[in-house]
Amino acid sequence: MMCEQTGQEIDWDRCPPEPEDFPHSVITALNIFNSLGNKVFGDVGYTGKDFTNIDLVLEVYKVNSYLERCWILELLLFMDSIAIEENSQRLKEAHAKMKKK
Repeated sequence: MMCEQTGQEIDWDRCPPEPEDFPHSVITALNIFNSLGNKVFGDVGYTGKDFTNIDLVLEVYKVNSYLERCWILELLLFMDSIAIEENSQRLKEAHAKMKKK
């Protein structure tokens, strides 16, 4: 580890979480999020995930209970909203940069 090489003590509060630190449903939601396709348009960029095949994907990941499906869908929509906001911010910055030239 880098701390061992530099002779510093490990500060566990600064270490990023490991996958096993999260509940199984969160890991499942992350895997599903990464499995879904992106909707991207040339003029506006990323507009979100493509949820067309969400029932099939949930079935493949063995998400059967109604409550777990609702929770995972809520997590997916949350992650999607963050990704959309990040893309929107990047586009605004790029547009402002082009405007300056």
